[in-house]
Amino acid sequence: MDVLSLFSGCGGLDLGFHQAGFNIIWANEYDKSIWDTYQLNHPKTQLDKRDIRVIKSAAIPDGIGIIGGPPCQSWSEAGAGRGINDSRGQLFHEYIRILREKQPLFFLAENVSGILAQRHTHAFANILYQFQDAGYQVTYQLLNVHHFEVPQDRKRVIFVGYREDLGSCFQFPLYSSKNLTLRDAIYDLSSIEPISLKFGNTKLASNIITNHEYLDGSFSSIYMSRNRVRSWEQPSFTIQAGGRHAPLHPQANKMLWVAKDKWMFDPKSSKPYRRLSVRECARIQTFPDDFIFKYSNIANGYKMVGNAVPVNFARILASKIMADLQNIEQSPPLLRVGCSEGAFMRRVFFLFS
Repeated sequence: MDVLSLFSGCGGLDLGFHQAGFNIIWANEYDKSIWDTYQLNHPKTQLDKRDIRVIKSAAIPDGIGIIGGPPCQSWSEAGAGRGINDSRGQLFHEYIRILREKQPLFFLAENVSGILAQRHTHAFANILYQFQDAGYQVTYQLLNVHHFEVPQDRKRVIFVGYREDLGSCFQFPLYSSKNLTLRDAIYDLSSIEPISLKFGNTKLASNIITNHEYLDGSFSSIYMSRNRVRSWEQPSFTIQAGGRHAPLHPQANKMLWVAKDKWMFDPKSSKPYRRLSVRECARIQTFPDDFIFKYSNIANGYKMVGNAVPVNFARILASKIMADLQNIEQSPPLLRVGCSEGAFMRRVFFLFS
């Protein structure tokens, strides 16, 4: 059950697949600020630190699967939205290149919901075509990770492809009944005071809970354009990759509306307003506390956590793939059920409608 990981980040997707029984034998990550964290938490995985564009597929070991999330900034609704016209968006082609040349049994790719935006319609349809042309039966779906044992509202597009000769098609698992909340994720940390770090402060102090420090400082007008506080009984807002945009801790009252795109902190709040700590964000992303994030600048801590695929979400998807592979192995070829071409074309039609 050896698997290869591309655009690995700190390895949230990798950890979820490991928990489901797969072996992540090789990973690629070009961002040097992440290397120490990945190697500390995935000691049995060979980490290739080169730019993926210079890596020949012959230099990559064989595995039954390829997983990874090509950089998503180019597709983000909050960003410039250049998509496939941006150099980072074009890295999707590197993913497909390696997939085409290695021909594993399956692949899983993750990206932001912005990839489904109307302005990316043709580029997205082309990506789907390239996956299919590489020899895979492909399904994709926009999912909210909150439905998969993650205490957070976070929408992501997941692509899963099974090699055509397997004669099978991935079906996304049903929603979980565990609708986790901020109370489930971080309430037990309330008795442990996090460490406050100002912007630009790179000296990290020790804490009982590793990475339990938060970014302190001013809040931009963009940040104050909407409420940033969820209650204990709700899931968190999306954990983003920047500390300045981290949600506020649920100890404070919800913010007060002032005018269009303008909110304020409630002066009657019994507890102060502060950003979630790196560890609290990691908890919301369902990383275990023994997963240690290594950084000299707290901004890199928030970046690693926010860019990761939530571990529980990854584990549930990986477990479904594992079960499918075991069933395929046991089923006669004539009894296997594949994706119909009609179903694929309906998805493409949806993109153009």
